[in-house]
Amino acid sequence: LLNINVGGKLFQIAYKVLAQYPITRLGKLALYTDPVKKLQLCDDYLVQKNEYFFDRDPSIFHYIFHFYRSGVLWMMDEMCPSNFVEEIEYWGIHLKYSQRCCRILFEEKQDELSEYLKIEKELEAELEPLETGEQFNGKFLGQFRKMVWNLIENPYSSVPAKIIAVMSSFFVLISIVGMTLSTVEEMKNKTGKLWMEQMEMICAIFFTSEYLMRLISSSSFKNFLRAAFNAIDLVAILPFYIQILFENLEDGDMQYHEELHKVENVSKLGKVLKLIKLMRIFRILKLARHSTGLRAFSFTMRQCYQQVCCLLLFIAMGVFTFSALIHSVEHDVPGTDFTSIPYAWWWAAVSLSTVGYGDTVPDTMLGRMVAFVCISFGIILNGMPISILYNKFSDYYAKLKAHEMSQ
Repeated sequence: LLNINVGGKLFQIAYKVLAQYPITRLGKLALYTDPVKKLQLCDDYLVQKNEYFFDRDPSIFHYIFHFYRSGVLWMMDEMCPSNFVEEIEYWGIHLKYSQRCCRILFEEKQDELSEYLKIEKELEAELEPLETGEQFNGKFLGQFRKMVWNLIENPYSSVPAKIIAVMSSFFVLISIVGMTLSTVEEMKNKTGKLWMEQMEMICAIFFTSEYLMRLISSSSFKNFLRAAFNAIDLVAILPFYIQILFENLEDGDMQYHEELHKVENVSKLGKVLKLIKLMRIFRILKLARHSTGLRAFSFTMRQCYQQVCCLLLFIAMGVFTFSALIHSVEHDVPGTDFTSIPYAWWWAAVSLSTVGYGDTVPDTMLGRMVAFVCISFGIILNGMPISILYNKFSDYYAKLKAHEMSQ
């Protein structure tokens, strides 16, 4: 018998049993005759007791010991997959010696653990700032840039930094409210326009100052441009300056076209100007910088993009299928709105979403049966991913909040 001491627990295995597995660590220990090679396989050797000592986990070695006696590697659900794989790799035993049912469950658990660790790493990266205070050491105006960086990027560093973070969210809301009120008919008079323009100018000045402070405090200009939040900040301030540029061009073109009695380009500039003004709606994305909920929602969409794409595919298939069915049973009805399959797409889309505006409805009994099946399919389809997405969102939100509090 070969005496083996694993973590303080003694095991005895026959040499002929170990010799059946010559590629394993204990199999080599049983077959080698050179004492030097044997000592290289273990951590220590007790001459008095003739024991080979291994500084490994004795609880997992029970499964290794059972493997040599029975030829089957058993695995329990409560074991850590990473630790178990590390142990069996040390002993030189392959997973192929385990039962197929155990191996499938074990590999699934390994995949779940790998996915969990991957998500944890991405969640930590979600809250990890692009810069750290140590990166400014030894650089030009390092202390000043570090102070500016703390004011802009680290709201918990001081009271002024917290005030700036609150002001940033406040100006975003003011800007969105101003853009909304500018479309109200009562605010389109001269006084209302003046107030809206002044409000927009104040918001643009604040956003520009905030962007320049972030640019000054950045240690790497390339990383600054690559950051998604910085791109959002740039989109938030560009419409204001482009609007000023186009308004000046519009004034110049108006004088020119009044002399030539042509206004085509002026109208084109006006349409472009309206589109640029609409870009201000993207300012609301700036709230994600200080909102854990918006970050968790964005992270959920990125992690569940396969489920979302699958849902959109099913919706598209349903729209095409039911629009074709409703057209085939309704196209002969006088005065029907289902004159073609493309015209039936809108009806199929609103029916699948269970909104049902009622602007287009089937008239025949067969058409109503198709509509009932379409609505039923939409209820089942919409109910499938909701629980998955909500559970993942709540889980990611709780983890982001915990990481944020720990930082």
